Formats: sequence, C-alpha cells, structure tokens
Amino acid sequence: MDTSIFSEINWLAVLVAAVLYFALGALWYTALFGKQWIAYQGINVNDPEMKKGSGAIMLSSFFLMLFATICLALLVEKLELNQAVSGIKLGLVTGLGFAFTAISISYLYIKKPFGLHAIDGLYHVVGQIIAAIVLCLWK
Repeated sequence: MDTSIFSEINWLAVLVAAVLYFALGALWYTALFGKQWIAYQGINVNDPEMKKGSGAIMLSSFFLMLFATICLALLVEKLELNQAVSGIKLGLVTGLGFAFTAISISYLYIKKPFGLHAIDGLYHVVGQIIAAIVLCLWK
C-alpha cells in the first residue's frame, strides 16, 4: 500500500477541521436542537448517572471525528479538490451518503423517531461540509 498520500495532507488543517466539526456539536446539541434531541432520546437530565463518563465520551467522539476528518482529507487530496464548492459537494456526498444513511439504518431498527434521524444525521452532514471546506481551501 502506497502511504505517500499522507505526506500530502495538511495536518494542521485536519486538526482545525476536526475541532470545528466537534465544536458544531456543542452548538447543535444545545442551542439549536438540544431540547428536541433530549425529548426524542427520552433523557432525564436530572439523573446523575447521565453525567458519568461524559468526559470520556466527548474525548472518544472527538477522536472519531478526527478520524472522519482524516478520511475526508484523503479524499480531498486524491480528488485534487481546492474550492469551497468542492468542499460543499464532498461534505454532502459523505455526510448524506455515509453518515446520515448509517445513522438512519440503525435508527430504523431501534424505531427512533424521524426527527432524531434528522437531528443526528444532519449534524454530521453539516459537520462534514464544514470540515471539507476547510480541507479544500487550506492547502
């Protein structure tokens, strides 16, 4: 396997894109859709058990978003993308085609409401668009 493509990646751009993707979650799951998401999930915010391990969960989710962003960077490099519109298109393809679809498939089997599909799936669509734009423009 030729790994030379990894030397072409702007690793600082990857880190910034991943941080923006992660930070979007803070806004998305609080100010924008927090109340609806909590209601759909049936979470009792007053349950002290809900807060246990939240730091580890957030750190793990950041590393997963970092991995997704590295994969986006590989696509950006391989496809030689360098414009914002290319980032939007790439984020739409990966966000809708992979993230939203995978979430919705799982949610169908556990019978989650469509509103939850939309909140969680569209978070990743928007996050991947933001990350892909950063990666396309910051060469």
